[in-house]
Amino acid sequence: MTRARRLAITLRDLRDAADSLPDAVVLLDEAWRVRWFNQAAETLLGLRRGHDRGVVLSDRLHGSELAAWLRSGARVPLHDIPAPGRPGDHLDVSIQPFGRRQRMLLARDISPLTRLEQIRRDFVANVSHELRTPLTVIHGYLELLDPEDVPTLAPVLAEMRAQSKRMGQIVEDLLTLSRLETQEQVIDERVPMAAMLATVRKEAEALSQGRHRIALETETDCDLLGSPRDLHSALSNLVSNAVRYTPSGGSIIIRWQRTPEGAMYSVSDTGYGIPAGHLSRLTERFYRVSSSRSRETGGTGLGLSIVKHVLNLHQARLSVESTPGKGSTFACHFGAERLLVPESGAGDPTPG
Repeated sequence: MTRARRLAITLRDLRDAADSLPDAVVLLDEAWRVRWFNQAAETLLGLRRGHDRGVVLSDRLHGSELAAWLRSGARVPLHDIPAPGRPGDHLDVSIQPFGRRQRMLLARDISPLTRLEQIRRDFVANVSHELRTPLTVIHGYLELLDPEDVPTLAPVLAEMRAQSKRMGQIVEDLLTLSRLETQEQVIDERVPMAAMLATVRKEAEALSQGRHRIALETETDCDLLGSPRDLHSALSNLVSNAVRYTPSGGSIIIRWQRTPEGAMYSVSDTGYGIPAGHLSRLTERFYRVSSSRSRETGGTGLGLSIVKHVLNLHQARLSVESTPGKGSTFACHFGAERLLVPESGAGDPTPG
């Protein structure tokens, strides 16, 4: 009796501890039926004790994003989804196997983090918008000053103009990034890739001013379905980065080709290259492999973050391969559902 009492007390303590957790915990059997859940699961998932034990969890949460995820096998964690039991809040959800083919669902309330992230986005967007006008005025007045009138101040005026222009570009990039972060989807249009690639190449040649060999290799005539404005921003960002970080005399190759999954746009250069330890952080805001080199080339540190968000909106992904001292290849991978066959006259575009 003493041993049984000790086990009962231990079990009660474990349940009390689980009930005090802020995260939802749901134990599921091999058929995804609910065996037990804690108090947070009632609040966040809307489960009810004495009513939902033994039911299939996906059936209980029918119609929610979480239910669709459970039916698909719940192989990867689910991030930032609405809480079924508390509309307006957001969850991160994962499944952990344990015991004999049993599973444990863990759901964490990330609403405070989501609200903080929204505050940050609003702050950046508002500050960037307010900075645009004074910077435009400052840059305008600097353009009116003729260095020939005051030769001794010519170097100072040139530096002020360059820094004013760079600040203006940072503000524009921040506004673009804020817009992309709040977008959930794009208005799809046909994006003629031949014209887009020709434009990107001309922009690269203008930025290079003859310092690099720039080649365009087109291996497919397929177009893309998406936002012309956003895709141009992403594709040109990769090329301008290659120009900025490739020494004079180097070469840059722009490619558009079919792949087994769809199509790939890539930019290869013979530049400085990037150490492996930096690759995973390249798309972070203002992250720089070399701060001094970035300042010298006029980069804002936001280009790759813009590229990542544009690709996410087009269900595409960015890959990077780089060898220090030899160069880098940045590639955008588009799925087959985003490809369009070449236009052959009238009619709606069809997937390629």
